[in-house]
Amino acid sequence: MTKVKIHPGICGFVTSAQAHSDDEMTVKLTVKSGCPSVKKMMEELGDTFDAFEVCLQKPGEGPFYEYARKNFPVHVSCPVLPGIIKCVEVECNLALKGDASITFEE
Repeated sequence: MTKVKIHPGICGFVTSAQAHSDDEMTVKLTVKSGCPSVKKMMEELGDTFDAFEVCLQKPGEGPFYEYARKNFPVHVSCPVLPGIIKCVEVECNLALKGDASITFEE
């Protein structure tokens, strides 16, 4: 099982994701978020996904971005979707585990 915690910034809607896959192709996701849009997305999309449909896409494509494009408020820089996708990638051996961050500098 792969787990991530995503701190999105000023909104404070911390999101945690857990991905589990037995075959590195189908993945079950558990996502907990303070963000109403993310909660609704996971309720509507369900919890089981094809890892290749989630991860092997061009930027801005795949089931999460397609849902967000139609249903999320305008906020393109939200790091929650890439964090969820990175969790799936690592669980299904499509990427190596490594922390990512955005840090503001003065």
